[in-house]
Amino acid sequence: NFLVDVASLKQPGVAFFVARDAGQLLGFGAIAARGADEAGALWAELKRMYVAPAARGRRIGRLILDRLLDHAKAQDIAVLRLETGNKQLEALSLYRSVGFAHRGPFGDYPDNESSIYMEMRIA
Repeated sequence: NFLVDVASLKQPGVAFFVARDAGQLLGFGAIAARGADEAGALWAELKRMYVAPAARGRRIGRLILDRLLDHAKAQDIAVLRLETGNKQLEALSLYRSVGFAHRGPFGDYPDNESSIYMEMRIA
């Protein structure tokens, strides 16, 4: 629901990963380091997860998410958070399958009925 522009994805602390096959874009995802949370744990936000319609059903989303999780672990990120739309059923299922759980809004996000906020502790 709250997309970031391309310039935001070029900022320090943002890692952007792309899946391609024979030069064709299959999907992408980003992770943005956000600093320490209230308890002092480093946290990051998953941003812009996307799989091209022609590539869906091939586990591309899971491969991208696994790469994002590996990156977070390598950066000593302890908590991952995300915001997604409440109609993104496949995405919600994917996030739950790796351990994300529902939580309330975080950062500057407002509480609204069309957003789902999730969090996962990885450290």
